[in-house]
Amino acid sequence: MTLYRQLIIFTVVLFLFLFTGTWYAKLANTRTFLTNQLESHVQDTATSLALSISPHVAQKDLTVVEGMISALFDRGYYQKITFADPRGKVLIERTLPVRVEDVPQWFVALVPVKTPEAVSDVMAGWNQGGSILVKSHPGYAYATLWSEVISMTVWFAACAAFLLLAAGIGLRILLKPLAAVERQADALCRKEYQVQESLPRTREFKSVVEAMNRMTVKVKEMFEEQAARAEGLQERAYQDPVTLLGNRRLFESQVNADLGRQEHNGCGLLILLRIHGLDALNQKKGLQAGDELLKRVATLLKSSLTAYADTALSRLTGGDFGIFLPDASPVEGGIIATEIAAQLGRVAMEKIALTDNIGHLGVATYQGGTTLPRLLAEADLALSAALQKGANGWELRAVTGETETLPQGQQHWKDALVRALEERRITLDAQGVIGNGPGRKLIQLELFARIMQEDGKALDAALFMPVAERLKLVSAIDRMVIEEALKVDYRRLGVERVAINLSPTSLEDDAFRSWLYAFLKALPAGAPHVNFEFSEFAAVQHLDSIREFAAAIRACGHGIGLDHYGRSFSKLGYLQSLHPEYVKIDRAYTGELSGGENDSRFYVASLCSVAHSIDIKVVAEGVESEAQAAILKELNLDAMQGYFFGRPQPLSSYPTVR
Repeated sequence: MTLYRQLIIFTVVLFLFLFTGTWYAKLANTRTFLTNQLESHVQDTATSLALSISPHVAQKDLTVVEGMISALFDRGYYQKITFADPRGKVLIERTLPVRVEDVPQWFVALVPVKTPEAVSDVMAGWNQGGSILVKSHPGYAYATLWSEVISMTVWFAACAAFLLLAAGIGLRILLKPLAAVERQADALCRKEYQVQESLPRTREFKSVVEAMNRMTVKVKEMFEEQAARAEGLQERAYQDPVTLLGNRRLFESQVNADLGRQEHNGCGLLILLRIHGLDALNQKKGLQAGDELLKRVATLLKSSLTAYADTALSRLTGGDFGIFLPDASPVEGGIIATEIAAQLGRVAMEKIALTDNIGHLGVATYQGGTTLPRLLAEADLALSAALQKGANGWELRAVTGETETLPQGQQHWKDALVRALEERRITLDAQGVIGNGPGRKLIQLELFARIMQEDGKALDAALFMPVAERLKLVSAIDRMVIEEALKVDYRRLGVERVAINLSPTSLEDDAFRSWLYAFLKALPAGAPHVNFEFSEFAAVQHLDSIREFAAAIRACGHGIGLDHYGRSFSKLGYLQSLHPEYVKIDRAYTGELSGGENDSRFYVASLCSVAHSIDIKVVAEGVESEAQAAILKELNLDAMQGYFFGRPQPLSSYPTVR
């Protein structure tokens, strides 16, 4: 019960006590006053009547006496008048039954009124001729009492209503600072740091508000300190200080992790970009000019790769940049290389380099198993060939023969995707997310979409989604994936939560958003809780739209998660406003975990600490061994996911709970 209600109840009870006491005292005083009046009145009546009938009693004219008594009895309001002789024998008697009209009987029974009576001697000359007894009727007293009670109750009720209204308004005004403190405390629980600038005048409330402000500032400083420590560790260990991209160490970790998770028939590409004339630019215009060129190239690379969520982009050394796209087709390599080469031509027009020949690109594609050294060697050979093609040229080489099953060219891709959508040739694979507690229970299934080609071979989402982004088909694919995913009865699989990857581009489609909100609201009671996953890079790039989307689906009982957490060098403060249900630490950091105390271990612990401080769960992806799982358990992560616990398998054949 709120303090406001308690104070209102206390005020009401206090008023009731006051009212009851005052009401009783007023009733008692009124009853005493009326009783005294009745006693005075009945005594005066007896005396005056005795004097009036004395001459007639002396003449023994009882007829006149009786007439006088009857006249008085009829005019007054008496219960009884009697005339007795000196020996006490009643000679004349008039009585009236006690019936109190217009007064409830319960009131008559509850409030007894003493009925007074008076006796006066009647003289006959010098001798006593008899006595008169007059007994008052209580009806008048009860009527007066009842009228007083009604008027008094109405008055007190009016006072009570006014008092309650005034007390309610007054208490709301007085407790307004307390309500502000409550909102501040709730915001602090949500890890929102609100400081009250306006202090209340009440001394006690002012002290409370000042204490809350101090605590809020302190908690905010603690979070910012944790975030700064984690960001600093990431920058020192994994970030290039000039371009703010990843360094060679992070690039190698990401590529090796992605190659390690791919199947034997996996595909992808590595692009090596080399900037020319960097040393000469540094010598002629200074190191700052060289740094500006590197930063400009880093910016254009990031803008050219925004559609690819799983991209590894780093500055390797000097003027060399590395780009790795797992599950990308050779067609994608040509499209990306063409776009980057065109961007390099635009940089040349800005005259920030010594020559128009900014750089060349070597693209190495692979189909099947390969290694990072092999990819780098092939990309370097392709780069050497590109040097013969003129300024800002590019060349593509294949590590193995390129698959003939993939669509070739953009129109072929579009036709293949449109046919797949029309025929609903989308299948779902599932991989479990395992809790870090005792028994390693399955807590969530992550679903991966694949398109079945006409020859029966499957294409992973990472392979066709970039193409779908360019062809404006991504929202149609996301819609079909969600529809297919939520047809399944997950209770038989023993899970209540599923994760579905969603493209931020779909959120820009008003029709898709409207459909999705209506679809989620119409789900039956037994439907699973859905977490829509976005890559950290996409979340930072589309922060406002994803925040709005998260608020809408949380109203339906669902949530969001962030994938590849730590791959993007973003400030961690955005987590406070977005507040996802969980984040997944990128497999590049998981892959570096070992038994010793290394940078990756410290960084994972710092990321975990920052996320937990704002009530966000942490999941490690890419767990491949018992040793990694043991280290992650020590680091107090909430859950793990990876081949160590099981590879993705078709959702239709996922093991059921018996």
